[in-house]
Parts: sequence; C-alpha cells; structure tokens
Amino acid sequence: MSGGPSGVPEVPPPRRQENAEDNEPRGGSLGLGAVFGAVALYAVYVLGTIAQGPYAWSASFLAVPAPFIPIVLYLAVAIVLAVRRRTSFWGAGLLIGLGAFVLLGGGLCISFLVQVRA
Repeated sequence: MSGGPSGVPEVPPPRRQENAEDNEPRGGSLGLGAVFGAVALYAVYVLGTIAQGPYAWSASFLAVPAPFIPIVLYLAVAIVLAVRRRTSFWGAGLLIGLGAFVLLGGGLCISFLVQVRA
C-alpha cells in the first residue's frame, strides 16, 4: 500500500457525475396525476358524447377517429412528462390514470350495453 507523506493511504476523490440531470429531484405527484388524468378523460368523453352544438363530435370524415384523438394526445403528453426527470412522477400518474380510465370506462360501457338488450 502506498501512502502519502504522513503514511496515511491516499483516498481517491469522489467521482463526478457525468450527467448533471441525475442530481435533479423527481417532481410531481403520482396520485394527483392519476386522479387528474382519469377525471380529465372522463370529462372529455362524457362532455363529448352529451354535448350539443360546436362541442359535439361531428359526423364528418373524422367521425370514426374522433373519439381516439383525445386518447392519442393524452398518451403523447403523458409519455413526454414521464420521460423528463423533473416531471416523471406526474407523467407516470397520468399513465396510471389512463389505465384506470380504460378499466372503469370499459366496465361502465359494458354495463350500459347489458341494459340495452335488443
């Protein structure tokens, strides 16, 4: 073992972080993102189906993909927020909210379809 002038072994300096972004704390709230995401999606779809006038989904060429446009935009925003370190918890919460929306929304849809029996 090689020591310094006083016989004490030399300790290497601590390694510097190569990426300063790793030191940033993760931001956002997972629970708040999940609740906000599910509520926002339910609001969009409930208002989109019962709305009259300019806010109703039109019968134009976008009639088939119109219900999927909010989901695609929501998913894109949630992924971007989940990838950024400062907003990763918020984005992850939004993705969980999307899952809750699909799970609960599917249950509601099936319950309405069962009641309609032709």
